[in-house]
Amino acid sequence: MRKIEKILSPKSFQWVGDGFYTTSFVRGDITRHRLDPFFAIGYNAEIEFPSSKIPKGVGVHPHKGFETVTFAYKGKIEHRDSRGNHGILNEGEVQWMTAGSGILHEEFHEKEWSKNGGAFQMVQLWVNLPAKDKNTTPKYQNLVQIPKVNLTGGTVQVVAGEYEGVKGAASTLCTYII
Repeated sequence: MRKIEKILSPKSFQWVGDGFYTTSFVRGDITRHRLDPFFAIGYNAEIEFPSSKIPKGVGVHPHKGFETVTFAYKGKIEHRDSRGNHGILNEGEVQWMTAGSGILHEEFHEKEWSKNGGAFQMVQLWVNLPAKDKNTTPKYQNLVQIPKVNLTGGTVQVVAGEYEGVKGAASTLCTYII
């Protein structure tokens, strides 16, 4: 396990589509190889969305050769893709998408949540797949029950891998030691 070597603060936020107001923590003040296998870390700080009849988000876009891991803290996200997959990511859940050989997908605020609006907050990690796995079949994992390990002063949610003998809920092709 690596030690924390630097704490980064967000510099600026930008809109991705009309539903995600994010900042990236991958930038020039820390070298890319130090972040491996992550090559994007998008944080959508808590923002209040008004009610809307039309869900906000980002339309069809491609992904290939990596995995996205989305943590929903507040709000709900709905996704669809070119392989017919569809799902809703609720507060406290994690979605693990393996893009592999390629997928077209879209992400929007969930339809019913959009009608009421409210606080929205999420994080999305982009994780590079090993070269041998870049053309694997795309898939989704919606992780609802995430194992936890209690620590003095806090809790660790084990999403993937293993910590203190507790195995994470996700199956991943990434075998990097972080």
